[in-house]
Amino acid sequence: MTAVLRKAFPVLAVAAALFALPPVLGGSPYQMRLATLMLVLASHAVAFNLLFAHTNQLFLCVGALASVGGYVSVLLVRDGKFPALAAVAVACGLAAAAGGFLSYVSVRRGFGVLFVGIVTLAVSLMLHNLLLGLRELTNGETGIVTRGLGVGLGDDPYRAYYALAAVLTAALAGYRWLFSSPHGLALHALSEDEVSAELSGIDVTRYKVACATAASGLVGLVGALYADLNGFISPSVYAVGHVDIPVLIALLLGGMRTLLGPVVGAALFSVVDELVRPFGQLTVLAYGTLLVVLFLVFRQGVVSVVESCIRRRWGARARAQAPASGEVAGGVR
Repeated sequence: MTAVLRKAFPVLAVAAALFALPPVLGGSPYQMRLATLMLVLASHAVAFNLLFAHTNQLFLCVGALASVGGYVSVLLVRDGKFPALAAVAVACGLAAAAGGFLSYVSVRRGFGVLFVGIVTLAVSLMLHNLLLGLRELTNGETGIVTRGLGVGLGDDPYRAYYALAAVLTAALAGYRWLFSSPHGLALHALSEDEVSAELSGIDVTRYKVACATAASGLVGLVGALYADLNGFISPSVYAVGHVDIPVLIALLLGGMRTLLGPVVGAALFSVVDELVRPFGQLTVLAYGTLLVVLFLVFRQGVVSVVESCIRRRWGARARAQAPASGEVAGGVR
């Protein structure tokens, strides 16, 4: 039981911090919206962490998968008269199927990491243009007002925040469970060397497709919830520059292959985004510069650096105490 609690402690600590945050913000609608958007970014980063960091699948179509969740859920409620929760479930399933299909094709065709990125970026741009072209359904760049077409997250900022906090907590719990199981060892081997992992008997295709399906389903779910809480969707809302680039920066900033990296990275990116927002179009330049710097000199991320510092400090303390313990033992003898 103690081992289970020890494994669950980081997730429980994050959940407690997230659910205690709204009273600290003092009920400010603006601050609540920023916190909710941070949760959206963190959830996307958790999915991208599983895709890119652990299975070497550079899916530059996170925004596209989120748009599948958002548009499908809204259109099913508006035109298909689906119940809101059923529409969200269908949208989540379609996003999961789309991500799984992309992964399967890329694995079977033997695409490398960079080629997967190119292909998925092309898919993202194609879907963006498709949404613009289907004006009868999507209203093109004019977009769709989603008030009354969801589960009501846009009506109450607290409801929206706690719903996204619950989704993020569930995603972190699933991630923690996965990498505490034998599957985590297989994914670690896969991320280090796919050829060696396959030679050792690991079904690389199955693991990659399963991870892509689960991650894409999470992205689709968050995309559908975001469409509801935002009150408006358009192709630009889910564009690469608005979704994929922030997700990539948040993950690199927080730390890949870590449990808390996506959350810490999303929080830090939200702060940076607020600082550069007054510069208007120059924010794109700031994001690009930050991305280059992270790739070149800070690929470990904040969480990994902090963990390394803590391990070094505890190691130094243990080594400093060891001689003293030996002397005492020698004196007793």
